[in-house]
Amino acid sequence: MDAEQARDVDALLHRLGIPGVVAPEDPEKAAGPWRVYDTADPATRRDVTADALASVAARFPEGRPGPGPTRGFVIPSEDE
Repeated sequence: MDAEQARDVDALLHRLGIPGVVAPEDPEKAAGPWRVYDTADPATRRDVTADALASVAARFPEGRPGPGPTRGFVIPSEDE
């Protein structure tokens, strides 16, 4: 995910109460890819993107939020 998507993912995780820190893979390159980590410290953090994705997916009934295949994080609208 990029920085713009990371902001949306961070907001969703916070809204759902799912722990995680969304940060760039390389702290020196904010324009590069971003992931979800267990802590903000780049020296000790562990990538928990897959766990965070599974937690988000578990919050929605099968087949939601919409028809068709999806890839990555699915961010529902504020109305849902």
